[in-house]
Amino acid sequence: MGLGVRWTLHGDGRTPAPGAVVRPDERLSWPRTAGLGAQHVVAMFGASFVAPVLMGLDPNLAIMMSGVATMLFLLATRGRVPSYLGCSLSFVGVAAVIRAQGGGSAAITGAILVVGAVLLLSGLAVQRFGARIIHAVMPPVVTGAVVMLIGFNLAPVTASTYWPTDQWTALLTMLFTGLAVVCLRGFWSRIAIFLGLVFGYLLSWALDRVFGKIHSVNGGPEAVDHWRLDLSAVGRADWIGLPDLHAPAFEWSAILVALPVVIALIAENAGHVKAVGEMIGDPLDDKLGTAISADGVATVLSTSVGGPATTTYSENIGVMAATRVYSTAAYWAAACFALLFGLCPKFGAVVAAIPGGVLGGITVILYGMIGLLGAQIWVHNKVDLRNPLNLVPVAAGVIIGVGGVSLKISDNFELGGIALGTIVVITGYHVLRALAPAHLKQQEPLLDSGTSAYDKGAAGS
Repeated sequence: MGLGVRWTLHGDGRTPAPGAVVRPDERLSWPRTAGLGAQHVVAMFGASFVAPVLMGLDPNLAIMMSGVATMLFLLATRGRVPSYLGCSLSFVGVAAVIRAQGGGSAAITGAILVVGAVLLLSGLAVQRFGARIIHAVMPPVVTGAVVMLIGFNLAPVTASTYWPTDQWTALLTMLFTGLAVVCLRGFWSRIAIFLGLVFGYLLSWALDRVFGKIHSVNGGPEAVDHWRLDLSAVGRADWIGLPDLHAPAFEWSAILVALPVVIALIAENAGHVKAVGEMIGDPLDDKLGTAISADGVATVLSTSVGGPATTTYSENIGVMAATRVYSTAAYWAAACFALLFGLCPKFGAVVAAIPGGVLGGITVILYGMIGLLGAQIWVHNKVDLRNPLNLVPVAAGVIIGVGGVSLKISDNFELGGIALGTIVVITGYHVLRALAPAHLKQQEPLLDSGTSAYDKGAAGS
């Protein structure tokens, strides 16, 4: 079997006929394919550079490794699953918790590397036993709760770190971003977070010109006078150069905080493969395990050199839906563009200069949206929270995760926040289900959106 790097020219290579689609193994002319690739880069760009900025990692390296990860994913799935692997936002809260515990960037990437390895093993398990294994371990009530506590656990980061830097810029940025998300249509609505960052960036520059420096906290405990937007590092940065690399470090406390996020990554990949399969009219059931494994390998590769985790991007599904062009050649073009961006340190300096107030306005919406995705999973799958079998473990786990409840096991080992909340949800649900009376278990929860169409005997290739 080939690697999926050969494409048949679709029609005349210019414009598809009305109602026609460009399949993954087809392409338009190379200039048009390059243009589509650039469009995919714009679509993934906002979230892919927001993620490393919020985690304190190098955005240049993150963008570059997203290109490498996408190439690896396309090769692993042999060109059947058109997808871009951008930087995952699911680990933003994990990074904040690890830094609050005294860990650095190496501890963060080391913890995420372990998650990537677990994701790889999960994908291999799906290939071996079939997609129904996902439902057995993580029914929608569990998946929704874990996604919810991951998002809402971030609230203190916005409240105590970003927002106090410049509350008025944060407020205006939040309002603009909210309007962009709701009022814009089509492609522009999908990059609303990116537009909010651009707005806040320009607003900070204008406020500096009009009002001068601001007196507030700026990365430290004490308020100081500082510019909202400091571009001094941009002028010193080179146009061409390698991003900063670092080796991961492995700390048990950091790893335990990060491990629950593997549930969110599995759900993201499953939903993505299902959605793409429906769009292109090619059931990709047999590629689910491969896709999850490929994302795991890509995450391990990225974090081994100091980059963030990767995941399949729904933003790029929107581009495919709008253009009806599903050619994987366009994703190869996008990956090449990402590699070039990663080799421009000046770009990274511009990204790193994003003011704290701007991040405050963005994260108020972004973190809340991440958390509410958990509620969306419950609603979509008709999870009955009136049933105490569902309600009790979810209620306890979410409060533990959001409130930062901790459990001190020894002088050097403590569980808390996301890690403890996830353990309570998963183990609590399965233990209570085993002990619950029959009338509480009569109605089986539905499968989540990513696995609802898989046959009982389905197994990956």
